[in-house]
Amino acid sequence: MATNIKLTGEERRTKLLDWLKSSSPLTGTELAQRANVSRQVIVQDMTLLKARNEPILATSQGYVYMDQSTKENASLFERVIAVQHAPEQSEEELLLIVDYGVGVKDVIVEHPIYGQISAQIRVNTRKEVYDFMNNIRSSGAAFISELTNGIHLHTLTSPSEERLDEVCEALKKVGFLITD
Repeated sequence: MATNIKLTGEERRTKLLDWLKSSSPLTGTELAQRANVSRQVIVQDMTLLKARNEPILATSQGYVYMDQSTKENASLFERVIAVQHAPEQSEEELLLIVDYGVGVKDVIVEHPIYGQISAQIRVNTRKEVYDFMNNIRSSGAAFISELTNGIHLHTLTSPSEERLDEVCEALKKVGFLITD
């Protein structure tokens, strides 16, 4: 699927948008292969597209184009929760949450120097959790919660408040949820 014809930067960015609109998430590596350029060129292209207010989101699964038809359902409920656990318990935490039919939108930490740092996680299923954890392991990257002794926030999404209540109770039972 790689293009053999050398495209101009503008032509390539148009093609990138087309690919993202028709199939996402797509990783930077996959887009680089399709466009026959380096991954760094793709990162620069994404930065330029975002600067033009294209609704592109970089997630742990790849780049996503967030047009009206792919935006999260407006009827979803959201709740920000505070949790704390060791890095090796991250998979357990995420699996517990998605098993209740609740999605994890992001992770947020409060850094003493940089202030709030957040990263998109966007996991809603066991497969997405496994993929996310495999990305962490294979990259050797640390969890951002390691900056704050395991204390972090998650924005959870759910089709019902009841599921959010249930998952918070389950997180509390295993000792992950930080309560007043």
